[in-house]
Amino acid sequence: MTGPVAVSDLLAATPGWAERAGSAGLDATDVAQFLAEAERLAADLTPLGDRADREGCRLEAGRVRTPEGYPETYARLGADGWIAPDIAPELGGLGLPLALHAAMTLPLEAAAAPFLMAAAASRAGAHLLSQTAPDLAGTWAPRLASGDWAATICMSEPDAGSDAGRIRTRATRDGEGWRIEGTKCWISFGDQDMTARIGHLLLARTGPMEQGTRGLSLFLVPDRDEAGARAPITVGRIEEKLGLHGSPTCTLAFAGAPAALIGEEGWGVPLLFHMIERMRLQVGVQGAGIARRAATLARGYAEERRQGGDPAAPPVPIVRHPDVRRQLTALDAGASVLTALVLELGVLLEGSEEDRALAAFLLPLAKTFGGEGASAGADGAIQVLGGAGYTSEWPAERLLRDARILTIYEGTTGMQAQDLTLRRIRKDEGRTAALLDARARAEIAGCGDERAASAATEVLDRFAKLVRDSMKAEGERLLLSADGMLRAAWVAVESWLACRMIGLGEDAATQARFLLHNAPARMALAEAQASLPPDTVA
Repeated sequence: MTGPVAVSDLLAATPGWAERAGSAGLDATDVAQFLAEAERLAADLTPLGDRADREGCRLEAGRVRTPEGYPETYARLGADGWIAPDIAPELGGLGLPLALHAAMTLPLEAAAAPFLMAAAASRAGAHLLSQTAPDLAGTWAPRLASGDWAATICMSEPDAGSDAGRIRTRATRDGEGWRIEGTKCWISFGDQDMTARIGHLLLARTGPMEQGTRGLSLFLVPDRDEAGARAPITVGRIEEKLGLHGSPTCTLAFAGAPAALIGEEGWGVPLLFHMIERMRLQVGVQGAGIARRAATLARGYAEERRQGGDPAAPPVPIVRHPDVRRQLTALDAGASVLTALVLELGVLLEGSEEDRALAAFLLPLAKTFGGEGASAGADGAIQVLGGAGYTSEWPAERLLRDARILTIYEGTTGMQAQDLTLRRIRKDEGRTAALLDARARAEIAGCGDERAASAATEVLDRFAKLVRDSMKAEGERLLLSADGMLRAAWVAVESWLACRMIGLGEDAATQARFLLHNAPARMALAEAQASLPPDTVA
């Protein structure tokens, strides 16, 4: 075993990737060069990530100061085209396929995920503006892509987190346009010293409270005008957090800040989901990247650390011990299958209407299990390293602290479970679940391994039954089943993708067999959770 399956192999095996690459004018050599350059950049970013975790961010005289090296490194990312390489060239990008962007970002997220959160929001903002506000995109998208300016997402408020219908920040018209009054919290890079300008993509109320989310509109709120004069926006605080020390999480107060309306009044939430879709995929990429680094770290340590063996002989590397090999295989397999999922999503999101429907079904899984997989990977690496892993001398403990947020921001696990169960299965009447089932079975049938195909098919059969049963559930029972449905869907998707890994060499096949061996038992647990009776919950 040599670690997680190579990203290049998983990308090449993703259905539809060859067509995406061909449409972009990319051959295998081009792709290999992009991936190799990403690995080199990740090596450069790793010391920055370590230093940022130690230094953190600070608030001085009302302004956020980022760790040493942030402004210079962010400028370099922009100058070299790394912030938004998948947006159109006329808007400052390289026009790369989304799947390649995901593949390139994996090692970068593993190296310095908190730092890259600024780039992720700016990239998503450039995409949002290009799809919803061409007039603003012409000015803002190239500057976001170049790293001259940055963007944030401003949704949450002290009394309105996931319940966006309770947002109170208000937008009003005056003689010169729109003005924003209110407070937003949990804003990543809400202020920073890396760029000349920040554009806050902000939900504000233009209708009465009784309208809920239908009374919300989306605005671009610059932190200063083009002449450099600051808008009436103040930083109330930056949060002290378990992890992500290199990402300033801000509370912002808007006191009549000038704003530009994006789209039409009342369409704020649907418009913002252009951005959130990519942000949720990026959470999956963060998770897969962290899981890959954790697995690689654990294996490297296990190959060097010597303990045990014949008392009459020198100690052996702990990688020779069967239980350590089991742990390492679990870490490798988990990282590999998460990588396969985010690459699959990268292809689907740029595909046909049917592809995009399937992507919407899979996004809650990437978001949730990218986060859980990152936490499990970092935790597993600490276990392999033992006492060394529990110290700050090794990066495993930082990976664990940084990973914990992934199942919370951009929509908690409970929200992802309800999205999948209520919208992607129930409201859709199971159509996209049936599409997933058909595509998965077709690929499984061609995997060339009868035992693997049999195990995966059994799991798909059981998930299909859960989908049928969910059509009959009502009320509290339906809501209680959501987490189990989410986990059952993941076991089904993981089994499908494991069959894809079967043909990628012996190491990949071993990881696939590991996943498929455990899949029926994990499906049984998910089935139990999906049938949880109301009288078992306090």
